[in-house]
Formats: sequence, C-alpha cells, structure tokens
Amino acid sequence: MKFNLTAKDPLSKARAGEIITDHGTIQTPIFMPVGTAGTVKAVHQHELKNDIKAQIILGNTYHLYLRPGLNTLESAGGLHQFNGWEGPILTDSGGYQVYSLTEVRKIKEEGVTFRSHIDGSKHLFTPENVMDTQRTIGADIIMAFDECTPYPCEYGYARRSIEMTHRWLKRCCDRFDSTEPKYGYSQTLFPIVQGSVYKDLRIKSAEVIASYEREGNAIGGLSVGEPAEEMYAMTEVVCNILPEQKPRYLMGVGTPVNILENIALGIDMFDCVMPTRNARNGMLFTKDGIINIKNEKWKNDFSPIEENSDLFADTVYSKAYLRHLIHSGEILGAQIATLHNLHFYLWLVKEAREKIIAGEFYNWKKVMVNRLSQRL
Repeated sequence: MKFNLTAKDPLSKARAGEIITDHGTIQTPIFMPVGTAGTVKAVHQHELKNDIKAQIILGNTYHLYLRPGLNTLESAGGLHQFNGWEGPILTDSGGYQVYSLTEVRKIKEEGVTFRSHIDGSKHLFTPENVMDTQRTIGADIIMAFDECTPYPCEYGYARRSIEMTHRWLKRCCDRFDSTEPKYGYSQTLFPIVQGSVYKDLRIKSAEVIASYEREGNAIGGLSVGEPAEEMYAMTEVVCNILPEQKPRYLMGVGTPVNILENIALGIDMFDCVMPTRNARNGMLFTKDGIINIKNEKWKNDFSPIEENSDLFADTVYSKAYLRHLIHSGEILGAQIATLHNLHFYLWLVKEAREKIIAGEFYNWKKVMVNRLSQRL
C-alpha cells in the first residue's frame, strides 16, 4: 500500500491524498460503507460502484468469522470472490464487537473469550488468530486487535487498557510480519490509538502507535457516547502526533458534521453504520439538512428526494412515495433510503476533497456544518 499526499487546506489541517492498493486507488478524504456480514445492507455491488461511487468497503471480522465462517471464505478465494466486490476492502479486528458483548466476554492477556450471539458457542480471539482470520477473509487493510474502552471509563481502566492494547499490537505485528498475504495480493496492517478521553493517554498511545511505522494508522474508542467536543479534542491531539505522510483512519465516525469537522483536523478515512441504519428507519441526510421521512409533512410532497442529484433514485422517486414505502415496511423503501444516504456521504467527502484542492475547504465547511445540522 502507498499513500500520496496531494494537497493541504491553508486554513485547517484538512488534506487530500490517495491510497494505492492492489484492488484500486482510493481518493481521500474517503467514507467507507460498512458491509458487516459481507454485504452493505440493501445494496447491490453494481450500485455501490456505479451509483454510490464507493471506493472501499468495510467487512466485520467478528461477524464473518462466525458466519459464513473461514472455511467457506477460504474456499471461495476470499471475501472479494465471495461477494463480488472488486475494490479494496478493510476489515476491523472484531475488537469493537467483542467490547459490545459485555455480558458474554472475558478479556485476559492471552486474548478475549466470548460467546457467539448466534448460537452461544464459545470462541477465543487473540492478536495472533485475529491476524490470521483477517488474512483469510482477504482484506487489503487489516486492523490490529485492540480493546475499545467504553464511555465513560475510569482513568485507571483506560490506562491499563492501552497498555494491553500496545502489548497486543506487538503480537499482531509479529504475527502479521511472519505470515504471507493470501490470494495473490498485498495486505497491510493498521495499528489503533486508544486512551478514552484522557489527553495524556491519547498522547502516549499515539506515540507508541507512530513508533511502529506501519503504512497507516487508526484512531479507535471515539464515537462511543462521548460529547462531540471530546471527540474533536482527542482527534486533534492524536493527529498532531501521527505521521503526516500516512493515512489516518477515525473508526466508527459519524454524522456528516462529525466527518467535516474531523477532516478539518487531519483525518483521511471514515466508516459508520449511521447512513445505512438510519436509512432503514427513515432518516435521510441531505445537502440542506436532515429529513425524517416518516413525518406527516412529507405525505403529499411529490418533489424529488434530492434535487440536483446524479443518483437515479433521488430524482425518480418522490418524498411522498418514499414515505409511503417506509410506512408500509416495503423493502424498496430501505433500498432507496440506503442508496440516498450512502450516495450523499460519498458526495460529501468528494466535495470536501475538491474544496481542499481548491484551497476553499475551511470557509465551505463552516457554511455546510450549519446547513447539515438543520432538521427539515
């Protein structure tokens, strides 16, 4: 993997770049649609590529490990062959899912034992086998195994947690570097900065992560319930330490406003279930603000879902029709809303990139943050 920095915004830390992988080039800043179980919910691969214009998607190690399982994925030739997606894929380590299974998991130095949410069977994730699992899934970008601390989190727990995450990182790197890529293309490993909302812990963790000199770096443990101001403060602290010449990935973030604010702090890569999950519940993100399509006010609004959009679904279907589908529980409603939200997120980061290159990002962002926060 290679990263080229192509432009910087003069009034903020925003940057434009490109990540070159064996499955294609990713123009940053970028948003990665989340394909938890090998699919971005309610979306075909040709729609992801041609309509949404996704450049990279995310797979979830925990879910893919449990179902369809590693034997099936390996027999298929990896996730690209299994699901038909030809572009780059990033897999998370499963750490976040294991963290969310608080009732059915135990964290020890060796790793994490947990019970499957599907059938209750018992499993163990270690730094070593999570590297092997992500190799087998076939990700272009593999994430280190870490502990994602909850919010709020006591200082002592957060400190012990980052120390273990750093010990686990050493084991991840040793295993990754002693094994070969699968399926004939290169794979790369990103470590993850942790430290909850404690500045000194974030600084310490960022310094440790930077010292490993991997090809890219991630920031985890944010967007887990803390106020947005805390998220921005921690992101700024970490971005000041992580090397400029490598991509920075802020995991699990977030709203369109969160994305713009974090681009301004120097983040290059984002993922979040919000555009897909909220779509299925009738929440649409648009260039003018947020729409709850279930509201009565849209019942007889026959205007397009989004004017001046190059997405087929935005211009062919009306707000009233989409409201009807969502209220009726029709699958097409979830499909249209998901297409719209993901297309909007990819439009937003593409627009941000163009503004960075033009040197106009900072002022554009201020206008957009106010507009995107409105409830319509």
